[in-house]
Amino acid sequence: MSDENNTTAQIKPQKQVSAIWIVPILALVMGAWMLFQYINSTGPQITLQLPTADGIEAGKTEIRALNVKVGVITEVTLSEDYDHIIAKAQMNKDAARMLRDDTMFWVVKPRIGREGVSGLETLLSGAYIQLQPGKSDEEKEKFTVLDVPPVAAPDAEGLRLVLTHREAGKLGVGDPVIFKGFTVGRVEKTSFDVDSRQALYQLFIFKPYDNLVRTRTKFWLNSGVDLQLNTEGFELKFGSLESLLTGGVTFDSIPGMDSGEPLTEEMASFRLYDDAKQLREGMYDEYIEFVMLFDESVRGLKAKAPVEYRGLRIGTVMRVPLRFPTQEESFSVKRIPVLVRIELGRLFEHFHTDSMSDYSEKLKLEFAKGLRGTLKTGSLITGALYIDTDFYPDAEKYVPDEFLGLEVFPTMRGGFAQVQKQVNDFLDKLNKLPMEDTLNSLNETLKTSERTLASAERVANSIDKLLSQNDTQQIPADIRQSLQQLQKTLDGYGPNSTMYSEMESTLKELESVMTEFKPVLKQLNEKPNSLVFGEEETSDPVPVRGQK
Repeated sequence: MSDENNTTAQIKPQKQVSAIWIVPILALVMGAWMLFQYINSTGPQITLQLPTADGIEAGKTEIRALNVKVGVITEVTLSEDYDHIIAKAQMNKDAARMLRDDTMFWVVKPRIGREGVSGLETLLSGAYIQLQPGKSDEEKEKFTVLDVPPVAAPDAEGLRLVLTHREAGKLGVGDPVIFKGFTVGRVEKTSFDVDSRQALYQLFIFKPYDNLVRTRTKFWLNSGVDLQLNTEGFELKFGSLESLLTGGVTFDSIPGMDSGEPLTEEMASFRLYDDAKQLREGMYDEYIEFVMLFDESVRGLKAKAPVEYRGLRIGTVMRVPLRFPTQEESFSVKRIPVLVRIELGRLFEHFHTDSMSDYSEKLKLEFAKGLRGTLKTGSLITGALYIDTDFYPDAEKYVPDEFLGLEVFPTMRGGFAQVQKQVNDFLDKLNKLPMEDTLNSLNETLKTSERTLASAERVANSIDKLLSQNDTQQIPADIRQSLQQLQKTLDGYGPNSTMYSEMESTLKELESVMTEFKPVLKQLNEKPNSLVFGEEETSDPVPVRGQK
């Protein structure tokens, strides 16, 4: 073989992709696509604040809107101060537009309360969180979950107002608000103000019933049963079944009074009364406190007794006594302090709180004119007392005074105490009269009159004998006439004369009067107050029907 036929081979490496790399590449692509789909389909993550984690489980508890799943709880932890629960929730992409500033969340679970039974569907599926979409333009990622469903949405049309009461627990969330037997609203929220020490109840009145609320509208608790006892008998009224089971609150205007202007202010404050009776009795919020000092017995005077002015109630007795005497004072305290309230709302139809000091000064001017308070008997059967006020021009001059930092309302004796004092003074005067000496003097006068009449009779008989004699008849006519005239004069004092009869009848009448006056003296000694109240009542005689 020649050298020309010898060739040199050249080896070049070939670039080839192995089939084994197809699997990881496809897996990477699919993972990237799934990640993209997850990110694209996943909505925002929100933070929820709950009062308790009862029924809440991470990865299981759903968030629903109109019973459609829009999210799930992913994490449940305690707050730093252990006061509440913080839950993380992953929302769907479509739910992002629901998360607004006015969005509301609440826990749905089985509940048995005054409003009824709810959440029975969660007995098998478990509790879930209900979402109510908001309509605000402002987005939000942190929300507070309510423990109970809301009464109304934040954008619901109606009127919100607040009722105040001295005690909590009078109303619960969801209790009905009733107007003339019809439910027009609900109790939306309850709380307690520590500063004012009052319970606050927030109500929501649905539109168009919000126009029923006026500036002078009154609210009171509704038990569902109204029992009244009057002169005609018992009167029993029943409300709706819901009010019988849960109670509620009723509002209306006072009959005969101006209802005021339509209420347009949100979250206006009103007082909540216990019942309609308390409202009728006028437990007014604005008043002026005074102290009345009585130097007589206050037995029968109780708290809540009325303070009246000529039959019209102007206030209420609050405490009897205001305070007890100290050990140093003991029984040396001659006057008993009584705390009263003069409720200006009873005196003036349109009362302004800003003028409280002016009304107080006006009352002091009335004190100077003779306005005084007295104790009077309200019931003879129970012995209950009340305080009556009136003007007494002859009263002692008013001198301003204070007792325990409160102005003193001047008082004076009155009522039964004054009558009793007058009766006692009258009896004292009767006891001081010399009745025995007077009776003895009358007896001596009667005896002297009898002796005088007997002597006159003897003189008349002697003159008759003298005139019948012959010698006497021969006396000149003028002397005879004089003797006859004397005879007539003496006959006027004889037993058969008119003057003797009148004197005898007068003495008999005087003796009869003294005889009748003795039982009166005996009755006064045994029962001094019989002159005022009389003796025990006896039944009037019933006439007998005549025979036909």
